[in-house]
Amino acid sequence: MTIRVLVADDQDIVRAGLTMILDAQPDIDVVGEAADGREAVALARRLRPDVCLFDIRMPEVDGIEATRQLAGPDVDDPLAVVVITTFDLDEYVYGALKAGARGFLLKDAGPALLTQAIHAAALGDALIAPSITARLLAAFAGTRVGEPPAQPIEPLTGREEEVLIPVAQGRTNSEIADDLHISISTVKTHLASLMRKLDARNRVEIAMWAYETGRVRG
Repeated sequence: MTIRVLVADDQDIVRAGLTMILDAQPDIDVVGEAADGREAVALARRLRPDVCLFDIRMPEVDGIEATRQLAGPDVDDPLAVVVITTFDLDEYVYGALKAGARGFLLKDAGPALLTQAIHAAALGDALIAPSITARLLAAFAGTRVGEPPAQPIEPLTGREEEVLIPVAQGRTNSEIADDLHISISTVKTHLASLMRKLDARNRVEIAMWAYETGRVRG
């Protein structure tokens, strides 16, 4: 299956470079390009790509707001968004993920990680640049003093607790399956249960909860 991607970046040369990298992949097709967030949102709503790749700093509407409009909590039929930026700032990363992004990469991540993030987002997974995952989530958890984390709707099972930890560490479904000696479909079943119990929309929010509750530390 070909993954249809929309690329949005206000710098022409960066947008062209991202498009060239993605179009070089046999199963990825860039179906649209936008130079600002407002155009990106309009194009995304019209084209309904499988994945949107957005820069954070764009004119008109920035990448975080564009993500919120397309993938936020109030969106009935959210699109998959991966945010990419040159700015390794925690507030940007966390803002993008809370807005509904399924991935966060730095522009120096390289073609392999970029392609991996697009594939992960298309499959409903999330990928955050390994260099910032643990630091970001642990730092955010440390700012929540006095704000108790939400309690699960039902207690987590022992196996769900086991799946929770590698999810928060950025492990993929296949890696978790190998580590725990279970099938990928079983991992997905546990993830679905975790999302229901934690009222989380994706694995990123599961990871945030794991850090907020001290189950994983950076």
